[in-house]
Amino acid sequence: MPHDGGRLNASSMMNAGAVLRGRYPDTEESLRFFPIDARIASMTQKIVFLDRETLGATMRKPVFAHEYVEYDVTGPDQVVERLRDATIAITNKVPLRADTLAQLPNLKLIAVAATGTDVIDKVAAKKQGIVVSNIRGYAFNTVPEHVIALMFALRRNLLAYAVDVQNGVWNKARQFCFFPHPIRDIAGSTMGIIGYGALGKSIAERARALGMKVIAYDAFPQEGLVDFETILRDSDVITIHAPLTDETRNMFGAAEFRKMKNSAILINTARGGLVDEAALAQALKDGEIAGAGFDVLTQEPPVNGNVLLDPTIPNLIVTPHVAWASTEAMQILADQLVDNIEAFVSGRPANVVE
Repeated sequence: MPHDGGRLNASSMMNAGAVLRGRYPDTEESLRFFPIDARIASMTQKIVFLDRETLGATMRKPVFAHEYVEYDVTGPDQVVERLRDATIAITNKVPLRADTLAQLPNLKLIAVAATGTDVIDKVAAKKQGIVVSNIRGYAFNTVPEHVIALMFALRRNLLAYAVDVQNGVWNKARQFCFFPHPIRDIAGSTMGIIGYGALGKSIAERARALGMKVIAYDAFPQEGLVDFETILRDSDVITIHAPLTDETRNMFGAAEFRKMKNSAILINTARGGLVDEAALAQALKDGEIAGAGFDVLTQEPPVNGNVLLDPTIPNLIVTPHVAWASTEAMQILADQLVDNIEAFVSGRPANVVE
């Protein structure tokens, strides 16, 4: 984000009418000068973070007059009241739909503290003149590393072996080892990537370094990519990095699993709705595919249960939507979140989602 390197001290911030509440750093060095549009800067912006508990990082103070209020958790029936006077809303996973937005005439910016924006009714926001921004490029290490970790664990059946050892199976073995679960090499296998943006390319780089062949599919044609059917047919490992839209919902179902290799594994760190979860559970039980690693579910948290939480499903690893959440990545996200807010107030919105 462009800035001239100047500093604005805490006392001048307060003299400008800012009310600062929440988990901000207290050091003057955390404040950065940012050129503010005179018309917008004359107003005190009210910023409300609806689900601050989802971001375990320090947020610096925006360098314009503002009131800041944060809530660890916000329920559906609390959204309108908490945003009633807000000009800027921050949300990670609290939905803001058309009926809610219609009751918030003061709202000017929705700053999503994530890359995915499916929790926002973007059509309704645009009609009301509300800008929507998101976070980009922050997870270039943490998500690929999570994908690679799941891939190794699944290809080598680490979970099954760990459970066997805990249950005393090794103690009863006739030989020094036992190997009832398939163990497959990574080197020489084929990774199929669905969604070849920044994350997809970062994963491809790591996969090639491990000796894998990489093929990729994207809804937007790029030179050297393959079609979806080729991904299903030829991949030993498929990893999904696509947005959740009406077109991509349940892009993996029973028909797709039948087209995959019996030895293939599926990894999803994108969105739960991209895969038919019941069909996946059945495919794993029937041996149609060899394993799956999921960091996302259709409902999070799964308060009503989920078919993928069945402990009898073989070679399935489910993690609680933490692929994005390394300490380093969360701080990059928090910094960019404030960058986006400052850019909007300056009259030059950044990372706008249409």
